[in-house]
Amino acid sequence: MLKKEVTMKAVIFDLDGTLLDTIDDIACSMNEVLKRHSLPQHTIDGYKIFVGKGVASLIRQAAAGAEAAGLSLSGLETEYRAEYSKRQADRTAPYAGIPELLSALASRSVKLAVLSNKPHEATLEVIAHFFPDVLFSAVIGQRQGRPAKPDPNGAFEILKLLVLTSEDVLFVGDSGTDMQTAKAAGLKAAGALWGFRGKKELVENGADVLAERPLDLLELV
Repeated sequence: MLKKEVTMKAVIFDLDGTLLDTIDDIACSMNEVLKRHSLPQHTIDGYKIFVGKGVASLIRQAAAGAEAAGLSLSGLETEYRAEYSKRQADRTAPYAGIPELLSALASRSVKLAVLSNKPHEATLEVIAHFFPDVLFSAVIGQRQGRPAKPDPNGAFEILKLLVLTSEDVLFVGDSGTDMQTAKAAGLKAAGALWGFRGKKELVENGADVLAERPLDLLELV
């Protein structure tokens, strides 16, 4: 349910848990690595908490006992990336209403962008696979040597590419990290209630509006 009306010229979307339901492929990939090393595996709900701050954070949380077992977290990350690249489109799909939302926004000349903590190459790959007909003005994932969300630098980079000010842009995401990113960049923050987290986390981290369904966002633009 939307709580507050704002008017925007562009929308920046988070990816995992906002545009795409990726959690099954993430969980299967990480659990395969954990199983290989006889480490405890986790449920889908567990992974919904682990994701959102980048792959390194995912590995640290999912493989909490790895270093005590003599395993390298960087090595596990390499294994995870390889596993995920093989199955990143197996069970992943856009959330219901997302294709229609993107089409409607584009028809209104609203610029579209993606800012994700998923590795940059994987971000480009899944966007190209699931949204081949959508014209995104910018797509940015986590890049080596660049700070991850909630650092606002990625958002500022998108603003520069879109030639817009922060007052013109809405940031849509499903986690506290996304809301923090929006606030740090001076953007309006919309919490996606259909994603991995929940209303409490979104509100506590500064959501200006909450949307129960993707098409609810059309009321804002």
